Amino acid sequence: KIDYRKIMIRSEVFSCFVFYAVLLVFKMYVIAVLTGQVRLRKKAFANPEDALRHGGLQYYREDPYVERCRRAHHNDLENILPFLFLGAIYSLTGPSLSLARLHFLVFFICRVLHSIAYLLPLQAPARSVAYTIAQIPCVSMAVQILISVMAYA
Repeated sequence: KIDYRKIMIRSEVFSCFVFYAVLLVFKMYVIAVLTGQVRLRKKAFANPEDALRHGGLQYYREDPYVERCRRAHHNDLENILPFLFLGAIYSLTGPSLSLARLHFLVFFICRVLHSIAYLLPLQAPARSVAYTIAQIPCVSMAVQILISVMAYA
């Protein structure tokens, strides 16, 4: 009987992917916690019951910086989740470790820079550049997956 778990974990490319995937998920958690902390500090709650618990209905309101944090988190969801899918499948296509690591590293660094640019906020086009560069490895992985699949079709 083949133990596929051992094969996956022993794959250097898949292990590299898992490393960056976990870092990205951790980064998403950090942004989520930061959003909650900013919400508490700014006393700007999205739900009336939360506002009542923290001082009254006057705190059932929006705050520009809370909304900025929420948008950063939402943007992570829109971009990191597809990366997780693409990276996992790409890892199974047998790419070279150095090329795979470059894909994962570029995406990770750009997503960190994107979040920093969003939260500080940095002058445009810092955030857009980080976003655009992060899309390059995703498109590359998608194309390589399709080529790999078409070879077996």
